[in-house]
Amino acid sequence: MDMPLPETFDNCQLPNDLARKLRAPDSVMKLARLGSFFPTRLSFMRVLIRQLAKEGSSVKQTVWSINEDGYGRAVLTVNLNDKHYSLIAFTQPLSVENRTDRVIAEAWDSTYVLYDGIPSIGDLDRLKKHVPHQEAGRYSDKELVLSRANKSVRLFGHVVDRLAQGLQPDFELIKSTGYLMRTTAVYGNGKFGISDRSKIAIRSGLSGPFQIEMLAVYLIREFTHKLVEHIAQKKSPKTAIKLDAKLKRYLGIGNSTGLGMAPFLISHPVLFNNWILARETAVAQMRSKIDLSLEQKKELSTLYSRAQAHLSQWQTTDTIQSNRISILRDEWTQLKTQIELLKERPFPLDNLIKSTSSLSLETQELMIALVLEIGGDEIDDLSHCMNSDTAPRLRPDMRLRSLKTIIYNQFQWALSIDFSKPEENYQFWYTSATKLEPRLGVRETEEGAEKEQPLDIAKRVQNLERTLRDYNDDEITAVFILKYPEFRYIIRRIQTASWAPYSEIHDNLIGKNCRPIDMLRCKLSFFGAAKFDPKSDKWTRITLYQGAPTASELSDSNADDWWLPVL
Repeated sequence: MDMPLPETFDNCQLPNDLARKLRAPDSVMKLARLGSFFPTRLSFMRVLIRQLAKEGSSVKQTVWSINEDGYGRAVLTVNLNDKHYSLIAFTQPLSVENRTDRVIAEAWDSTYVLYDGIPSIGDLDRLKKHVPHQEAGRYSDKELVLSRANKSVRLFGHVVDRLAQGLQPDFELIKSTGYLMRTTAVYGNGKFGISDRSKIAIRSGLSGPFQIEMLAVYLIREFTHKLVEHIAQKKSPKTAIKLDAKLKRYLGIGNSTGLGMAPFLISHPVLFNNWILARETAVAQMRSKIDLSLEQKKELSTLYSRAQAHLSQWQTTDTIQSNRISILRDEWTQLKTQIELLKERPFPLDNLIKSTSSLSLETQELMIALVLEIGGDEIDDLSHCMNSDTAPRLRPDMRLRSLKTIIYNQFQWALSIDFSKPEENYQFWYTSATKLEPRLGVRETEEGAEKEQPLDIAKRVQNLERTLRDYNDDEITAVFILKYPEFRYIIRRIQTASWAPYSEIHDNLIGKNCRPIDMLRCKLSFFGAAKFDPKSDKWTRITLYQGAPTASELSDSNADDWWLPVL
């Protein structure tokens, strides 16, 4: 059956011939596959760096009031599309007992706000009273993003000491850590009183998903590089040197991400559909290529080898992910002959993707990412299709017959789950009262199930389908909802899925086997993160902007060449 054309692409139109070549939602939208995604050139950090490079943006240090120990305040200002955005950073001492990456923390090594424009001294004095307190502070609509970060205990001091001695830091330590600081939160979109997204959503260069947050993180990275060099210089003015450019490029920003991010994919179904749809459209477009240019053939081989080196540097202590990486390394090595052979034949990329169909999901999705990477200008414009201001829509005039048809055609995955089994009705999602963060509870042993959040999509579909069995097919949805208002939410989602085919995750999100880490990895891959390092099935560490050009390199011709960085 042909895929429905995506009116959710807002101002973008999917060519009719590609609609029939998209991978089916039943294949793509399984948690196991979503949890195997890799970053691509459509990832949000890549999109931002291309935009900064295209606009000739530069980053200037407009305030630097940092003492010899690295404490004080600084401002880095970037220009983008004739507007200025300023990262305001505050650094302060942090005792060992207060050092934690958990969301319950109340003190950090550094705190940040991304300011709309160039702040005055009065603005800096005002924000000094609030930003270090993060969500406990008070903010205005001039503040766009709020964030905080802690130093890498292993690396930060080491880099300072080595630079002060006139030496570059230890290569292996740089490689194994990959960041000087890691953020524990990056808040946008009106949270805690900062500016709503609507203020910047229509601005050129920042209209895409999470672009303002990605800009803040990029500037935080720039600040950390400047900070270690500053402290080293103050520590030993005569011998201190700058951090090597290649090491600086490899050092990104670490991040710890937990359950708070997971429900986003469910609570924003149309937006999530557009992310997947843009990605799958790009895949279909590349698979349709009859042959490759000489440059693309060369790039395919080069990037294959880079991916292989990247995998050799991907380390984790998580048993499950470590086993998956081991399998991926072995399978990827075996694909070298296929790469060289198939790139010379008709429809090379389609055949390359098919050649991985019997291999692990990690290998399949890494091949997808490799295929997209050589797409360049052919697919980059699809990044403009990944945003959406369209909300799920209720069609009150729809006949119940049509509603049932959508359920039986697109929600068989939900109907097939046996919720009479305790393991399928095992957990529930709720919001903590203390931090207003999503949490998971075990239904049989923990209180709070009466406050369950509506992430039990499959169960709600089943309850609706049972109720509809005895209802007149010719009745309209509006009349049915008047009698059963509790079904309004799930009906709206089902109707939305008829024109947004990738809006639902095709798995039981309250089952015992549900691994939230899969949702986290999926979303983080769209950010552009790599080298996922799970610490449980509920949270992971990642590195952002690893390999990305520094601000001084944005004008370089290879500024966009940082897929799967290798040191």
